[in-house]
Amino acid sequence: MSSIFIVIFGLVGFSIGWFVYSKFIAEKIYRLDPNFVTPAHEINDGIDYVPTNKFVLWGAHFTAVAGAAPIVGPAIAVYWGWVPALLWVTFGSVFFAGVHDMGALWASTRHGAKSIGALSSDVIGKRASALFMVIIFLLLVLVNAMFATIIATDMVIFPSSVFPAWAAIPVAVVIGVLIRKNFNLLLVSIIGVSVLYFSIYIGSVTPMALPGDIFGLGPNGNWIILLFVYAGIASMLPVWLLLQPRDYINGAQLVVGLIVLYTAVFIAMPDVSAPAFNPNIGKDTPPLFPILFVTIACGALSGFHGIVSSGTSSKQISNEKDARFVGYLGALGEGSLALITIVAVTGSLYAATGSDWDALYSGFYEGPGQAGFIEGGAILISTGWGIPIAFAETMLAVMVVLFAGTTMDAGLRLQRYIIQEWGSIYNIKVLKNNITSTLLAISACLVLAFGVSAGNYPGDGGALIWPVFGGTNQILAAMTLLLISLYLMRLGRPAKFILAPMLFILVMAFWASSWYIVDHYQKAQWGLVTIEILVMITSILVMLEAVSVATKLRSGEIPLDTSSDKSSDDDAATTQE
Repeated sequence: MSSIFIVIFGLVGFSIGWFVYSKFIAEKIYRLDPNFVTPAHEINDGIDYVPTNKFVLWGAHFTAVAGAAPIVGPAIAVYWGWVPALLWVTFGSVFFAGVHDMGALWASTRHGAKSIGALSSDVIGKRASALFMVIIFLLLVLVNAMFATIIATDMVIFPSSVFPAWAAIPVAVVIGVLIRKNFNLLLVSIIGVSVLYFSIYIGSVTPMALPGDIFGLGPNGNWIILLFVYAGIASMLPVWLLLQPRDYINGAQLVVGLIVLYTAVFIAMPDVSAPAFNPNIGKDTPPLFPILFVTIACGALSGFHGIVSSGTSSKQISNEKDARFVGYLGALGEGSLALITIVAVTGSLYAATGSDWDALYSGFYEGPGQAGFIEGGAILISTGWGIPIAFAETMLAVMVVLFAGTTMDAGLRLQRYIIQEWGSIYNIKVLKNNITSTLLAISACLVLAFGVSAGNYPGDGGALIWPVFGGTNQILAAMTLLLISLYLMRLGRPAKFILAPMLFILVMAFWASSWYIVDHYQKAQWGLVTIEILVMITSILVMLEAVSVATKLRSGEIPLDTSSDKSSDDDAATTQE
């Protein structure tokens, strides 16, 4: 079957989601108000709270949430066949991820840009907030440790990505300064993307590697250390100087890359000869239900997005109505990356290997992973556009590295926020310090990155961390949807459109996490078992607190808060007059 049909199915679904469903949710459920004064304007400290053009913020938000996960997840999940992956990516993006991301951004903006953890204190209670923050912190540790191993692996496998990946940092700083000085955004974007692609060309002809074993941990371990040194410094800089412009220019580069990839599909029209449903899965393969829904997290639904929406994006949103553009469209952008990954792996890469599916995927976690997207996507671009495969391969490797790197930047910053919040809550002065809190965050990530190993070399445990990340990620997504639902109930608004996806993903995430607890217990992977059990216990306690609040709302013990609706209606009436 031609891959064009896969692409059309996904893009038509995304279009309906954007033009129809997201508009309904934004106007009828969240009721986004253009007259509401956002925290970016109310606080505007020039560091974290900065009113930002919605296109710049979309780029920053998109790349912060995307990372490498919408590539790695689908590249693993197609082992079951491309149909289950395609359906979950499409429907998950439209009915789950977009609603979740826009809702988290809106709810946080309405509460002074508080993080999801702090926001739960207002909506559910202080005990729930303390538990929420534990889940969030553990997820961030998983994300940062796993993405560091992914970046390190890519830099070793694709040394041509090293120069452009690091060259993107000074490019981002210059762009940040120029945007700060109100230079023309379009001109700055064109120049920035052009410089970035020129660096990709340089990288494709001059691959680079580390000069020796710097820290005595092998090339992968050395890169992990260097990446956390960079991310720690970046997380303490003002958002406008590095994080925001780096994310924005990476987003622009990704848009160009996606356009090249999608148009290459229509030019080359590769066939997808991989199985729609794999009839020959290995005996140790996890069950399709429920593991599919935690294997493809980012790219369909991801609790990490709620952390970014409430942790950084809500501090920069200039107009509340931008929440639809930034949140929902950001989720669809990530879905489009997952969609083209399915095509690159099951179409171009599979056809190029000339082998059967079982040879390409010898097992569930023995597939090509993100390298499959890079290699398959490069073949697709080269076939469709005639671009040298070395350049195409470098372009896609840089895309993966930059995405994962920007996620680490945002993730460490968010970890620092949580540690500092704990310092304020428990009056521990040393935890409030930027440097101390950042070092603690990095230490937790390094312990996991080097503590979980497949036994090959230091820092090779990314595939082992992945299922724990997926389960924790989706449990947090369910908790975030539950929080949004309760907030809507407090406002007297219908919550069924949020409760339905919440219940579905909650069942799938708990089912999957229980399966993996047994699996990791049998393999004596005690660190992973501990994290999984801790996340499940804390999430159950949060749910009990939430049920108590919902019961009190229904009985009238907690009065509804209709002030937001009244304010919005009054503003609308004034505008009409």
